[in-house]
Amino acid sequence: MKLIELSPPGKKVITGTLTFTSEDIIRFARKFDPQPFHVDAEAARNYVFGDLCASGWHTCAGWMKVFMSYWMTEYARLKQEGVEPPKLGPSAGFRKLQWLKPVYVGDTITYSTTLLESRPLASRPGTWINTTLNDGVNQHGEAVMRYEGTVLEFE
Repeated sequence: MKLIELSPPGKKVITGTLTFTSEDIIRFARKFDPQPFHVDAEAARNYVFGDLCASGWHTCAGWMKVFMSYWMTEYARLKQEGVEPPKLGPSAGFRKLQWLKPVYVGDTITYSTTLLESRPLASRPGTWINTTLNDGVNQHGEAVMRYEGTVLEFE
């Protein structure tokens, strides 16, 4: 089975949700993005966002965490049904990354992916490149992050 058969272009797939806690926001930020508004609640209150908020990179890492959990479950489901799942490989990159709204303590982000295009790679027979639109929406229905990604697929 190819990804395009499992998820036709334009079909939005909800992959799951993630709630951001102050502990998770600070832990991630201390390691990867130690700006004051990500690691210090008091400093954050006096900054442009007005409160502690997650790094944009954290929201993207949340997308990947939720997607991988979704994909492992989906892969197992297809196998159990006797269907050979798509063989997805690494990403060939991303573009148009947007952090649209801050993600604050207690926000629950629902992540999704939508296949935009799937095409064979002329340079690598038996390999396809899939382009996806990936996003996260908070509990108020507001988009907080969005990007176009690619993932390779193999025969």
